[in-house]
Amino acid sequence: MASSTSGITPITTSSAPTVGFSATTAAPLSQAIVHGGTIYCSGTGPLDPETRTIVSDDFREQVQQTLSNLVAVVEAAGGSRESILKCTCYLRDVDSFSDFNAVYRSFFESNPHFPARTTVIARPHRTGVQVEVECIAAVVKG
Repeated sequence: MASSTSGITPITTSSAPTVGFSATTAAPLSQAIVHGGTIYCSGTGPLDPETRTIVSDDFREQVQQTLSNLVAVVEAAGGSRESILKCTCYLRDVDSFSDFNAVYRSFFESNPHFPARTTVIARPHRTGVQVEVECIAAVVKG
């Protein structure tokens, strides 16, 4: 976690991929921002943290990796899977909705609550990406 004197702390972790928009351009975003005990995570997708390549063409594997990447950022910011308050989920194809729900339910079923959630059918910017998820979480550790 980086530190800040303005009460706004940008988060960077190598445990989750930072998505670039081209080979020569750094992404104009933070993986997350912490402010006032709240974590605001940018959207993350199904990329391997080391290679930054899509983990699989299989939709369920993409969802699992996306959620794992999201939690890695939340944890780097001082949160946990259980402290995720709200997810906004973007799916490329409406026909994937039931598969998404199955993986999402399994991923969060050990939590004391499911996060609040909005799901949108949209086209992710990178070819081959079938899912992207962003979230808001609470800081639970200092």
